[in-house]
Amino acid sequence: MRTCFIIPLRRQLLTPVLAAGLILGASGCAGVGNQDGGAMTAASATSGSAPREKQGLGGTGLAELQGQNGLALTITSADRDPADYLTVRGDLKNDGTQTAVVPAELRGDELAVLRTGPSLAGATVTDFVQRKRYYVLRDTSGHPLTTTGLTALNAGESVHVFMQFPAPPTSTTSVGFQLPLFDTATINISG
Repeated sequence: MRTCFIIPLRRQLLTPVLAAGLILGASGCAGVGNQDGGAMTAASATSGSAPREKQGLGGTGLAELQGQNGLALTITSADRDPADYLTVRGDLKNDGTQTAVVPAELRGDELAVLRTGPSLAGATVTDFVQRKRYYVLRDTSGHPLTTTGLTALNAGESVHVFMQFPAPPTSTTSVGFQLPLFDTATINISG
């Protein structure tokens, strides 16, 4: 199995989209500092709409992230399993009125992943306490441990998706979730 890359979170790496995932007050991590000693702050996502947390979804999920062309991702669970994996599950839906092409950017830009076809391998989770970012795991053939083969969704169509990451330490109970071209959100871990 491919080893996971873990990158310390630094101010230079923050983009407006990633910064939107740093909703520290909602995650109970207020006051976590960056490497310059200042507190990390939340920012608006570049799409102009903030993710709706669990309260805004009526208990149907952990968060809803808006993407492009009517695509929306509702995160339904983030479970830590005994083998030290974090599995994030959700529903990717086309809320638009026309067929939406699933953007190639969702698979990330790793060369090994690009050859495996469409996937959600560009997703990451960020542990604010440990200041580490975790990437979707790969199998021994380099295929990402996530939903693959997504090319397009018809208007109103929905598909169940999953992404599997190395689990943060058990002391970490919430993480930032990022998927390219989507809003970001802070989600709670179960288990």
